[in-house]
Amino acid sequence: MTSVRALLAVAAVSLALVLQVSVFSHVSWQGVVPNLVLLVVVGAALVRGSQFAMLLGFAAGVLLDLAPPADHVAGRWALALVVVGYVAGRVALDIKPTVTAALATVAASSFLGTSVFALSGLLLRDPPLTVPDLLQVIGISVVWDLVLTPFVLPLVMMLFQQLEPERAMP
Repeated sequence: MTSVRALLAVAAVSLALVLQVSVFSHVSWQGVVPNLVLLVVVGAALVRGSQFAMLLGFAAGVLLDLAPPADHVAGRWALALVVVGYVAGRVALDIKPTVTAALATVAASSFLGTSVFALSGLLLRDPPLTVPDLLQVIGISVVWDLVLTPFVLPLVMMLFQQLEPERAMP
């Protein structure tokens, strides 16, 4: 991937991160905001596969871990988004690219990523929450991500398709 293409991928993650922590923090539902960064990683996985999505997920996760108002141990989102990138990329190999498949992939990825983040926090006691609270956060996160999928995922997938059409998955 050329440096211009890498910069465009970083710009997509950066834009999603800025929107997530600034604009969407004002429309949070019970303290949970939509995870636009996760949607960018899923879009990359659906178009480019798991290797690219894992790398992008790690970088995006580190940025998300360090972006204010981060109130958790750094590395939790990086781990979660690497797992999401891997799983979504592997799923993309086995399914036909349909709207239903994309929505199912986003739902599963949102559940998986938020669960990994929540469970790592539970293990690290960072912050100390109960299991019912974590389940509520996971459910709200999945709903938020599914609501924004029709607006975000097609744009992200088109961007990654245009970056390197010859390397995009069929």
